Amino acid sequence: MNNGTQSVRLGKIVKEFMLDKIVYSPEFDDILVTSTDINRPGLQLDGFFEYFGNERVQVIGKVEMTYLGRMTPEQRYNSLFALFSKGIPCVILARGMEPYPEMVEVARACKVPLLGTQEVTSRFVGNLISYLNVELAPMETMHGELVEVYGEGILILGESGVGKSETALELVKRGHRLVADDLVEVRRVSSKTLVGSAPEVIRHFVEIRGIGILDVKYLYGVGSVKMTESINLVVKMELWNPEKHYERLGVDEQYTEILGIKVPSLTIPVRPGRNLAIIIEVAAMNNRQRKMGYNAAETFTRRITEDMNKDPRL
Repeated sequence: MNNGTQSVRLGKIVKEFMLDKIVYSPEFDDILVTSTDINRPGLQLDGFFEYFGNERVQVIGKVEMTYLGRMTPEQRYNSLFALFSKGIPCVILARGMEPYPEMVEVARACKVPLLGTQEVTSRFVGNLISYLNVELAPMETMHGELVEVYGEGILILGESGVGKSETALELVKRGHRLVADDLVEVRRVSSKTLVGSAPEVIRHFVEIRGIGILDVKYLYGVGSVKMTESINLVVKMELWNPEKHYERLGVDEQYTEILGIKVPSLTIPVRPGRNLAIIIEVAAMNNRQRKMGYNAAETFTRRITEDMNKDPRL
């Protein structure tokens, strides 16, 4: 589990949002953004810096630019220097607005990246916050597989050698999509939602013992893979233990807690002759039914109880 402070490189943000590099140099790529909050520095341009979060990305919109336009060049320089000298990660101009000469001068003097976007300010801020909420979310790295089956994100866990990768590959052959093999980066993007993805270096590769590394995207096409997926169900695979009692009705719901969120889970025993891919397909469909309000196990139990109550001999 990664308990450290999450961060995202500024260069990645620039690439993701195709930002214009007004004042920029290659070393700025490595500036780390650590806050999901965005600041529009209206009060700061007027000199108010109490409770100012200098770790936040600063976005200047039409309101701030209009306010700056009412200043003299000297006032504008002093106002911007007070902001840019606070150790902020970057300043982004929205709406494709042209920077004032003093803004460019201050950015160079303080060595602060000055960037631009054509997007409307509010829309850009919303998109950037959503992006940072994912990139900076609490994260845990887990050994397993993540596949999308009938729209459900299935996280497959189990000991090494139990057949997780082979099961994931069989699901891909049956038309479902692979998200991650072996290592799954799980992020808590909200109080109720977990999203999983693969580390970039191993994304869409699968290791099958006896064969080696396979590139699923090239073997089965781009429709067989996916970048990220919400985690809706955890399937734990384990070798069949004849002395262990396994759930047969499914009345008692099980959960696995990941990053403080409880996710419905199943334990599937592995033994020769069991088609695990089909079992996981059925588990995915059954999980969708439960979310839609239908529980087959409860319906079955209720019917048995009603039948027993009707026949006094039972």
